[in-house]
Amino acid sequence: MMKINQGEEGEIGMVDLLIRLAMGIAKQFGNNCEVVILDLTKNPYENTIIFIENGHITNRKVGDGPSSVVLETLLQKPEEVEDRLCYLTEGPNGRILKSSTIYIRDDEGKITGIFGINYDISAMVMLESTLHDFVSVETSLSRERTHIPKDVNDLLDDLIKNAVKRIGRPVAFMTREDKIEAIRFLKDSGALLIKKSGDKISEYFGISKFTLYSYIDMEKGE
Repeated sequence: MMKINQGEEGEIGMVDLLIRLAMGIAKQFGNNCEVVILDLTKNPYENTIIFIENGHITNRKVGDGPSSVVLETLLQKPEEVEDRLCYLTEGPNGRILKSSTIYIRDDEGKITGIFGINYDISAMVMLESTLHDFVSVETSLSRERTHIPKDVNDLLDDLIKNAVKRIGRPVAFMTREDKIEAIRFLKDSGALLIKKSGDKISEYFGISKFTLYSYIDMEKGE
């Protein structure tokens, strides 16, 4: 569906429709509304954004990579994935975004792309008492928000930080078991789908790539 270079009329028509919808939504809601289309048929997943309006909201552009939501999706069975509507994310400089993620599927139900909407509600949150109906979301503003990375390197940094936070101590004080648990979290988060992530993860945790993959194999054995 999302392979626009195949030349198939139906696929091109679908992409054209999605682009026109994205432009219409962005025009309707103005400069605070980012609308993005991602192609998940590409591998490696480093240039998934094929169209974006108001990219200044997250400092992204056509050709940039995915967010953690995408990696999590790729690790799940298609039938287990559901659209996520009206949840909170965090953009650059702490911007609070009201986001929706709609999955695009082919005729067999396989996820081939994402149609995403990110609306900057930072100013509105300050007036939440009078704008409650407009900015109402499924999760509380007091809960931890998902950061939207600019590119895959930023995304990998986020995932590594989350792994360390999960363990609760700096790498220098981690035991072997702590590192195994952190790497298990990174694997389950889809970090290893990122190209050359093994090099960065190994260096960060002070282990060799051989040790990294032995930890992963150890988990499989368990």
